[in-house]
Amino acid sequence: MSKKLSGFVLSAILLHFGFGALAQGYVETAHLFSRTKPGGSARIQGAGGAQIALGGDYSSALSNPAGIGMYNRSELSITPAYSSYNASSLYLGSGNDVDKTKLNIPGLSFVYHMPNQKGSFLGGSLAVTFSRINDFNGEILYNGVNQNTSIIDYFIDDAAFGTVAQFNEGGRHYNTPTGLSYHNYLIGPQTMLDPPGPADEYFSDVRSIPFQQEEIVTKGASNQWSISYGGNYNDMIFFGGGIGITTIRYKSEKFFTESFDDDPFLDNLALQEFLDIRGTGINATLGVIVRPVNFLQVGASITTPTYYQMSETYNAELSTLWKNFDYFGDGSVILNDVGAGTDILTSDYTLTTPLKFSTGVAFITKRGYIAGDVEFVNPAKTKYGSETSGISYAPENEAIRATYKAVTNVRLGGEFRHKIFRVRAGYAIQGNTFSNDIDLDNQINTISAGVGIRTSKYFVDLAWIQSSSDAIYNPYSFVVYDLPTPEVDLEHKVTNVMLTLGMTF
Repeated sequence: MSKKLSGFVLSAILLHFGFGALAQGYVETAHLFSRTKPGGSARIQGAGGAQIALGGDYSSALSNPAGIGMYNRSELSITPAYSSYNASSLYLGSGNDVDKTKLNIPGLSFVYHMPNQKGSFLGGSLAVTFSRINDFNGEILYNGVNQNTSIIDYFIDDAAFGTVAQFNEGGRHYNTPTGLSYHNYLIGPQTMLDPPGPADEYFSDVRSIPFQQEEIVTKGASNQWSISYGGNYNDMIFFGGGIGITTIRYKSEKFFTESFDDDPFLDNLALQEFLDIRGTGINATLGVIVRPVNFLQVGASITTPTYYQMSETYNAELSTLWKNFDYFGDGSVILNDVGAGTDILTSDYTLTTPLKFSTGVAFITKRGYIAGDVEFVNPAKTKYGSETSGISYAPENEAIRATYKAVTNVRLGGEFRHKIFRVRAGYAIQGNTFSNDIDLDNQINTISAGVGIRTSKYFVDLAWIQSSSDAIYNPYSFVVYDLPTPEVDLEHKVTNVMLTLGMTF
């Protein structure tokens, strides 16, 4: 699969919350796969995800392995979750709401405590954990009557400055939706007109106002297995490090239709696109927590860039239903049901997401704690690479640097304790990552709450987490001709209910 084709089809990823109106393919993908969320137990999630200075929870294996050094016994836990995804769309005055639910297991952990009875070094713990760090599940639906443009206008724009040779095998549009539109007779070269026009400009017999609808369904997640060790020096300094193996599984299906009630030639068209992206990556995390006094803990951690090996497959199908249309006017081609499809296309590349530096503070008493984290990350540092000679991602990487900026993410939460009972609440902000030159905002706001029970042998924690954001999705856009780009206003809301069940020994 060519790099340029991949860049076109990946614009579907705009539907995922937190994105704006840019349709540059690889640029959005870089952001989607690098903008992770804090993973971990229901205890931590219910308190806003703040965990850098807290410790004593398997979540530390992902965020700050120094916190694993605070364990004084071994532990085993599992965290199932129920997730609800809601997307509200507004397109050309028409609104739609879509809800989707899913059961999943975003957390597993095993922590093995290894105490040391002599000296100031009090031993440490080894942790093997599984955490979900990104969720790609979602669905949107929008529709409306477009008085200004049709996707056929986009095909005309996209084909401009190339002869019909671009639609033949080896041509730049041989395996693209624009190429499929040519083979469905939706567009043709202006040389067919009377008088004839340029061979590198295109026209369509369909000029009516379309009713447009698109449904986009995405599936998948990004997860990380962490192997971490945390040590304890005199209950004052905790240190740790770990290796993370991260996976990406992303699938999307787009189904775009246009219907023409008043057109004399065409009844409707339907475009389907299928995309499957998979990747495996590796990173490392180092951290420290200092307890200068009993009620105060200060922590910091750094996670190296994650290096991924990526692969993707793509294919598309376009079908049209004509009204017994005599295309050439001589009876040689009568159009009714027409269809065409691309090959199943594949490509491989590398993706490197940026490093993260986090710092946090926790105030702890016998009645509970208040904790806060600040995370620094620069998505503009995300970059692509290829091990295939002759393929360069320099333009895409330059576009990433121009589109995004360094950002600060903030998490704040607390817990109230009474005997074996716990009550928690938190708030988190993932800041706007668009550069100052782009008038868009992809900030994500998250609120959370939780309850729990802790005994000497087991614990149960329940958390409710809700994230919300706005986005703009462009079904298509224009480069050559000055035509208005359609926009879909989106509001996304993701709600997770998590239950962590654990035992200590």
